[in-house]
Amino acid sequence: GVAWALLAAAFLAALLLLLLLLRRRAPARRAGGGISGVVSDLFQDLIRYGKTKRGCGQRPAWLRLLQVPKRWFTHFYVVSVLWNGFLLIWLFRAEFLGGSLPSWIQHVHHALGRDSQSEDTGNEHSSALLVLLLLWLHSCRRLAECLWTSVFSNGVIHIVQYCFGLGYYVAVGSTVLCQVPTNVRNGEVLSMQICWYHIVGIMTYIWASLHQHRCLVILANLRKSKSGKVVSLGHSVPFGDWFERVSCPHYFAELLIYVSMAITLGFHNVTWWCVVMYVLFNQALAAVLCHEFYRKNFSSYPKHRTAFIPFIF
Repeated sequence: GVAWALLAAAFLAALLLLLLLLRRRAPARRAGGGISGVVSDLFQDLIRYGKTKRGCGQRPAWLRLLQVPKRWFTHFYVVSVLWNGFLLIWLFRAEFLGGSLPSWIQHVHHALGRDSQSEDTGNEHSSALLVLLLLWLHSCRRLAECLWTSVFSNGVIHIVQYCFGLGYYVAVGSTVLCQVPTNVRNGEVLSMQICWYHIVGIMTYIWASLHQHRCLVILANLRKSKSGKVVSLGHSVPFGDWFERVSCPHYFAELLIYVSMAITLGFHNVTWWCVVMYVLFNQALAAVLCHEFYRKNFSSYPKHRTAFIPFIF
């Protein structure tokens, strides 16, 4: 939980700094050289990706060497489907077939301090299994959308962002597994118990996932003809579904998906709420940059739209 809290704090600090720079209408890249100029360049390059990279102006050559195609986002979900699918299979075996999780996984969990709770105090084993299943299904859907729905331009991301993204999905799945009590991890078979908050969480997950998919389809269709052929890699103003209220509804839906997992874990899991806070600030940062891009490049952009959360932010 501490690691996720620190990560959330780091993204909150980056968000606040970005908002301060935008309020002051500071140029994305300082005219002067020196250490301050290098730090400014690096900060902007690390928080921006894809179309929002244009806000950096002419980027230094050394930064352009540290970029990879944005379409490599697909790799994140390949890793997530494989890794979290592997964890899901092992957890299923542990809960229903009496098998124990691999010793190396238990050593990692011991190092993270999860062994302080040795017994299941309620339905934690059921909640963790459901959340890991939801996370895996989410990754499968996002992988399918990257492969067959989204139309990627020639946008780029920083190599640090790419490596961070690969590690993120390994870490988030492992975090779910850390919520499994020791008696389950050691092979004690328990029955699956479904509670009311499981149903609420799953329904919220389905609702948010449907809207996220619709919004991603809307974005993809901006670059396609009615026949489905890609005709442009440019950017246009999206309309429809949650786009009528916010600039980045797919980011808002992502937040709701993680909130739904917190609900499925029974509301009280502090570690997962730290994950939710990380997602909140991470997605808010990206949304502010996209909102800035739309308002700067489209003079007729709807003024009533907020960046991330309808009516609020």
